[in-house]
Amino acid sequence: MRRALVATALVLAVAATTACGKEGSPPAKGPRTDRLPQYTVATGFKLPGSPTWNKAKKRGHLIVGAKEDQPYLGEKDPASGRYTGFDIEIAKMVAASIGFDPNTTVFKTIASANRETALQNGQIDYYVGTYTINDNRKKLVGFAGPYYLAGQSLLVRSDENDIKGPQDLAGKRVCSAAGSTPYQRIEADYPKADLVAYDAYSVCVDNLLTYQVDAVTTDDAILTGYAAKVPDELKVVGKPFSQEPYGIGVPRSDNALRFAIDDALEANEKNGNWKKAYDATLGLSGVPAPQPPPIDRYPAS
Repeated sequence: MRRALVATALVLAVAATTACGKEGSPPAKGPRTDRLPQYTVATGFKLPGSPTWNKAKKRGHLIVGAKEDQPYLGEKDPASGRYTGFDIEIAKMVAASIGFDPNTTVFKTIASANRETALQNGQIDYYVGTYTINDNRKKLVGFAGPYYLAGQSLLVRSDENDIKGPQDLAGKRVCSAAGSTPYQRIEADYPKADLVAYDAYSVCVDNLLTYQVDAVTTDDAILTGYAAKVPDELKVVGKPFSQEPYGIGVPRSDNALRFAIDDALEANEKNGNWKKAYDATLGLSGVPAPQPPPIDRYPAS
């Protein structure tokens, strides 16, 4: 019963991150909107070689794919529909740099398994949501960045002492997001684990708190955010066992947009916006801002 109540409390805590308190004074464990940078919209910006940018210009705003259930990274307040978190700030700073008012950006929740399809079908203009760059995905979509380097890790209950790393997962029920890189890595490298998949990590965390699974696996940045919500109930164990460079997904053939976003990321890292955004969001989990990884301007294909 206690675990069930904690699970419910966690869901409510995530949902209420931006739902209570007056503007500028969110709850202690929510994003610090009063400390977020203000992004200057580039005036007169043009990108004639990008069909995606031109379509968005005619529309009057950007449509950006995101996650809605990742504490400090990408969260959606169910009451207001407002998205907050580090990935959301990355999307906004990029929007301003390519000539769009970030406050007009429309965010659309896209599950991990549907990201490539959403970009290929033009449902979104770009995607920012803990999206690992890898060679297989580059065959389907383009990537700007990376803007952050994470690593796969494990989240367990605070009273769990048998799981200290992926080598301890044999016979354990391990939950991750369907279609995600972490799910595929456990499936390939630790086949004795009993894998469970859902569309959302929040469902995995609920199941962990109620003893339906033994561990949740994904990137350490995501797991640290969940653990920070209920530190007496959850903990991240072991060292990261992968490198997960987060990129911004774009339509594969739209190299003009990809290179423009690379420029935007680089400029915002240099002017301090990147670190300010991190400190006001993901930094609240207690992990200080790292150095951003070098941008990979791979050739057009």
